[in-house]
Amino acid sequence: MRKIVLYIASSLDGYIARKNGGVDWLDDFNDTGEDYGYYKFYDSIDVTLMGNKTYKTSISLGDFPYKDKKNYVFTKQNIIPQADYVEFINKNIEVFATDLKTQKGKDIWLIGGTQINELFFNNELIDELILSVMPVTLGNGIPLFTENVKQLKFRLNNEKSYENGVVQLHYSII
Repeated sequence: MRKIVLYIASSLDGYIARKNGGVDWLDDFNDTGEDYGYYKFYDSIDVTLMGNKTYKTSISLGDFPYKDKKNYVFTKQNIIPQADYVEFINKNIEVFATDLKTQKGKDIWLIGGTQINELFFNNELIDELILSVMPVTLGNGIPLFTENVKQLKFRLNNEKSYENGVVQLHYSII
């Protein structure tokens, strides 16, 4: 069965973006040429899942970055928008994700954001979490999880430290 993996970066104080959705603070960690395992991970997936706000942020940065993958964007809108490279989903997310995991293919990347992360965690749909903790504090912003995420236990599979202080933690949900 395919796995759903939340592969994401956060600040030391637990934020994945600024309040306005900006992720410019991640640029400070791109000047080393290190990809933090991104390309290896990207090759291991063939589907992306994201919330509508995350999708809008991704397209505001330029070309849609996942054109070579099957992309699903979750929306609460009754009128389903049309866009290149994505399929909008407004049906039961748990049923959709459970069905998707049983289909043949590579693993599935849950890109985020916070509301989708919470829903997937609370319904135990995430199999692994790969979290890159960036050595920066934002003070406020969009949190990795809301206060409504339920308690789950994790097993550490691997950890890697980088020279610039980034720490990547790879967990399985137990």
